[in-house]
Amino acid sequence: MIASTLKRRAGNFPVSSPSREIKTRATAEAGSKKQRFYKPLPTRFRRDGFDYRQIARERDAAIYEQKQIGGSNPSVCYEVVRIRRREGFQINSRFVEPAEVYPSSDAWGVDGFTFTDKDAAFAKLREVAGL
Repeated sequence: MIASTLKRRAGNFPVSSPSREIKTRATAEAGSKKQRFYKPLPTRFRRDGFDYRQIARERDAAIYEQKQIGGSNPSVCYEVVRIRRREGFQINSRFVEPAEVYPSSDAWGVDGFTFTDKDAAFAKLREVAGL
């Protein structure tokens, strides 16, 4: 009986319904010295006249709420992104640490998608995250 209850509720994870808070599932991963650390994507940032705020993350996918800076009636969009990682590299004598990266504009349509509807964005997040 418990197993059937769990199966029925399997789709009721936090990502199934939009929320104003960042939701991340807990994972049980053992750390090791061989595991690489990547600087995580920021949860808030500004770029090209827009404010971005991460509202959900599942595995290597996230939703960022996008608002125009300073508009009198700013429209809200939702960007669903597939999070990639880049290795660290050297620039002259400075080492740039490994980090997660936001998709470039060239990768839009493959690693990034824009929606005006929050429910559609959450549906795409589930698809991209493989849920």
